[in-house]
Amino acid sequence: MAIEYIKRAVADQVISYLDNFPAVAILGPRQAGKSTLAKNIVSNFAGAIYLDLETASDRQKVSNPEIFFERYKNNLICLDEIQRAPELFTSLRGIIDTNAGNGQFLILGSASQDLIRQSSESLAGRIAFIELSPFLFQEIEKEGNDLYKYWTRGGFPRSYLASSDEMSFTWRENFVQTFLERDIPQLGFHIPAETLRRLWQMCAHLHGQLVNLSTLGQSLGVSHTTVRSYLDLLSQTFMIRLLSPFSANLKKRLVRSPKIYIRDSGILHALLGLESFDEIMGHHVFGASWEGLAIENIIQNFPRWKPAFYRTSDGTELDLVLERANKRIIFEFKASKAPELGRGFWNSIKQLEPQSAYVVAPVDEPYPIDKRVQVVPLNYIAKIASELK
Repeated sequence: MAIEYIKRAVADQVISYLDNFPAVAILGPRQAGKSTLAKNIVSNFAGAIYLDLETASDRQKVSNPEIFFERYKNNLICLDEIQRAPELFTSLRGIIDTNAGNGQFLILGSASQDLIRQSSESLAGRIAFIELSPFLFQEIEKEGNDLYKYWTRGGFPRSYLASSDEMSFTWRENFVQTFLERDIPQLGFHIPAETLRRLWQMCAHLHGQLVNLSTLGQSLGVSHTTVRSYLDLLSQTFMIRLLSPFSANLKKRLVRSPKIYIRDSGILHALLGLESFDEIMGHHVFGASWEGLAIENIIQNFPRWKPAFYRTSDGTELDLVLERANKRIIFEFKASKAPELGRGFWNSIKQLEPQSAYVVAPVDEPYPIDKRVQVVPLNYIAKIASELK
């Protein structure tokens, strides 16, 4: 199946960073579209070199990196799947400093910069990082604006663009298996695939809930510290999000445990065995699934804002708080065409005093319900982010 090119929201940012930094790294999960984006960008640079380090032939080309990089020192060099050859970072620093120009390297990786430690250690001050998630809703609106298809299948290009829900579900099942059996071992982690699968499925059932490491450890027969290391691995490979609790001097007793989310709604549904939207609607995860979908779209649209959830010991709760400098905005998520807000939401507004508040729901048009509160559809998120930049 040929995957059509859909322009990504970060494309212009990548090009801008290449004009201003010697190296730019695009990080994100496998199959999110990093290679497609990079090839499209590279095609605009005369003489650019693209190497896929998954292939033995391209890895062989950089077996003597100093010579290879010197030969193409005036060309943009794209290194795809850099986690397969992290030793290259040792050479990159010297080459970058010698050439002393911007736009030398475009680096792609399927693990966080914490896992690819060499990048932050060797290229500090020389590299800019950009995260590429699976499709955001604003990126695929022109493909038909089918919210329920996007919600069901998630944003991985081959999943979203599959010919049917059945083919999409099959792709996601294979993605999960490949991630566990190939991708994790390639990163150097020797964790039994079945153990990690069980934990991942537990996370799916806990989607949108507080993490209890001891309970998860007892279910898996491992220590809570081992569970934490496994969760960190899933987080650093962009499979789950551990959303931190809000912390501020509000004279309130706040919850300290993070919430857990499967980052892609399609992967969430695959882990739960939910193939169609009707099955999702009948499952207990329905509301939390919408919550996770909206949270990912918001966080990706607000990359410089600090995200958290708000919950006090007396039960006051809010799904998402974003802070940046002296600005604070809040979001609540309701999987309903006619969202109803409880006392906890209004108490949160009084306690947090945000500049603005939004209720994200599967509605067709935005509308106000208070002078500071709007109900908005998912495709309104990008507009809000643009106005607050």
